[in-house]
Amino acid sequence: MRTPGWPANRTPRRATAPDPHRRDAAAAPAAPARRRRPAPFPIHAPFPDTVPQMFFRNLTMFRFPTSLDLSSLEELLAGHPLKPVGALELSSRGFVPPFGREGEAFSHRVGQSAWITLGGEDRLLPSSVVNDMLAKRIAEVEEKQGRRPGGRMRKQMKDDLVHELLPRAFVRPSRTDALLDLGHGVCVVDTSSRKTGETVVSEIRHALGSFPALPLNAEVAPRSVLTGWIAGDRLPDGLSLGEECELRDPAEHGAVVKCQRQELQSDEIARHLESGKQVTRLALVLDDHASFVLGEDLVVRKFKLLDGAVDQLESTERDDVRAELDARFALMAAEFSRLFTVLEGALKLSRADA
Repeated sequence: MRTPGWPANRTPRRATAPDPHRRDAAAAPAAPARRRRPAPFPIHAPFPDTVPQMFFRNLTMFRFPTSLDLSSLEELLAGHPLKPVGALELSSRGFVPPFGREGEAFSHRVGQSAWITLGGEDRLLPSSVVNDMLAKRIAEVEEKQGRRPGGRMRKQMKDDLVHELLPRAFVRPSRTDALLDLGHGVCVVDTSSRKTGETVVSEIRHALGSFPALPLNAEVAPRSVLTGWIAGDRLPDGLSLGEECELRDPAEHGAVVKCQRQELQSDEIARHLESGKQVTRLALVLDDHASFVLGEDLVVRKFKLLDGAVDQLESTERDDVRAELDARFALMAAEFSRLFTVLEGALKLSRADA
């Protein structure tokens, strides 16, 4: 007899007595969930919606006197916090807690290193949108008055239009991290843009009242040093060549050769050097702890901590995000200090105290 509601081509499963020797899967204790560690390398996200990941990607450096008193850094930065961008403002800049929503302090210090963060808000008002709407309004005036508005009137119309659109424009948040190495007297900004670095230094100067920081200056030509390292000169202790470089002909509008995943001490590279090209960017590795690309502008790009350094984080268990970020910053600060010591000697970087 077919069970009501059961398909004709299927046979109902026969009920069986429970097996007293079988453990009920539902009653078995659940395996503890594995705590996933944050990714070892960062993806910087805007403040304040996300928590920062504490590894810089680029290092734009400025030198300040090691005798500079920064004991009141926290109080002075707190006096210049990021304020919401006004309805008729294009941008706003101010300092924010480095830990994002996880912290309240405006600086975080470990030993001789301090971590600070400049926050920003920018209104997005594309010029193409403004120009398109302005053209329509000019056309309307021309149709009504029978003549095209003069230059002064068009400028006034554009200013009025910008004031009308600004309050409705989207706001884009941003954050730029900086490391103050008090032992070496170096301000390191996580950017490859000199302009962005100067902005951070300017805001620090505004908050502190005085911050005599200047871009790095080498007493030897960085280009000649980088070229010599590829040509066979002895590298500083701890440094080894990577697999990327950029070579330029010193003549104006000369040829540029970019090499990646390339053996740098090869016949091909040697021929470029023999033709007179010089190295303007060079990939290097520091003691299997960090890899980076050093430019003749003394900006470090593509900075990345390697397994030799990151393994120190993996061997330590931490229970919260703040402890994780604190450990990352301590590691980052220590590796930068080692790197700067090597570069300072190799490139004869001038001190701000001199």
